[in-house]
Amino acid sequence: MRIASVGSSSSGNSYIIATENSTIILDVGLPAKRIIEAVHTIGREPEDVDAILITHEHTDHVKSVRAIGRQCPNAVFYASRGTVDNTPNFEHIDDERMHYLAAGDEFEPFDADDVEISAFALSHDAVEPLGYTISAEGEKLAVVTDCGIITDEIFDEIKDADILIFEANHDEDLLMYGAYPYFLKQRIKSDEGHLSNRAAGELLADILRHREGDALRILLAHLSLNNNVPFRARETIEEILDEAGFEGDVHYTLEIASASELTLFKE
Repeated sequence: MRIASVGSSSSGNSYIIATENSTIILDVGLPAKRIIEAVHTIGREPEDVDAILITHEHTDHVKSVRAIGRQCPNAVFYASRGTVDNTPNFEHIDDERMHYLAAGDEFEPFDADDVEISAFALSHDAVEPLGYTISAEGEKLAVVTDCGIITDEIFDEIKDADILIFEANHDEDLLMYGAYPYFLKQRIKSDEGHLSNRAAGELLADILRHREGDALRILLAHLSLNNNVPFRARETIEEILDEAGFEGDVHYTLEIASASELTLFKE
């Protein structure tokens, strides 16, 4: 399984997942040109894209639905009905290219025999937001961003993942002492907001306590451009994991997705 983050921040998010026989785009919140360039970078063509998974309707995840739908003519879209109903750009996607999902659905997309996908509910201020696990070639990837808390249901879905794209949205001090208005700070901190660096570290420690075998590969994602900086996210999380008894490059590896550039997380 090859994984590339096209870009990941509050300004836009998109990821490419490629297996031997399949190509998947997860979220299209960045300009279509950048997403297609990333598809080319991993050695695929837009016509090779089989599926486009959408997490929720916020602009930083759906900005290029129409353009990507046009440029990837063979791709089928997967999203909750709540997401589709609240994303005007889906009006331009033919019905036969839409598959509606609900939390708990498990499926093999586009008749693929090498990929299994599971959808689960996220805790975010959107209509029916979904996270995804993708299992292929003996590995399991879980993608959890835009989520204020990790519920027991989410934890059960992701605890056995080999690869995690995991939100570390904000540093709590930078958020609270920053320029955002009070109502927005409260939204971000809420159970339907975003995970802080500290919350991410504590949850990652819990996941590692349930793991056996090879090191967990972690890509920190969706860092706020205004309320976080990569070194603080890494420092906070590595400190928590160290205190919990977990050693980098032994129990886990940790990388940070660039906000504005392609991150080849797993080649």
